[in-house]
Amino acid sequence: MEFFKSSSKGKVVLVASNKPEALVLDRAKKFGVPTFVFTKKEMETGILEERLKQDRVDWVILAGFLLKIPESLIRSFPDSIVNIHPALLPKFGGKGMYGAHVHQAVKDAGDKETGITIHLVNEQYDQGRIIFQAATPVYEEDSPEQIAEKVHDLEHRFFSQVIDSLL
Repeated sequence: MEFFKSSSKGKVVLVASNKPEALVLDRAKKFGVPTFVFTKKEMETGILEERLKQDRVDWVILAGFLLKIPESLIRSFPDSIVNIHPALLPKFGGKGMYGAHVHQAVKDAGDKETGITIHLVNEQYDQGRIIFQAATPVYEEDSPEQIAEKVHDLEHRFFSQVIDSLL
């Protein structure tokens, strides 16, 4: 929201979440961006899709969203739903691989690097076309929390810029 508040390419027109306690909802209000809270069932039955169309959304940007996107929503926004994943896909992707689970898996595997993957969303978890990746080293002494911090830095450095380039 900060990045796009003065952009000539696009703006955030809605922040939607299936978690009423999500901090992003409070942040959106501070930026004057409308919010919408929905249930999994409402997403599956098309209520979320209706709201996105009503608000004339062109791109759906996911960040920290864990539910599988229904095929009808994917069809309504072809090649226009973008997700960010906290690993270098195809490694450490798929159902259940998010947040701390990913960082622990990277640590357990002894990988020497990790990073972020920004990708289009398709019908399979974390298997859409990769748009961008950025890597960071992982050292033997790094804890999962330290790995998470490095990944978080990459997310903040690149996500908005990559979205901007898509617009």
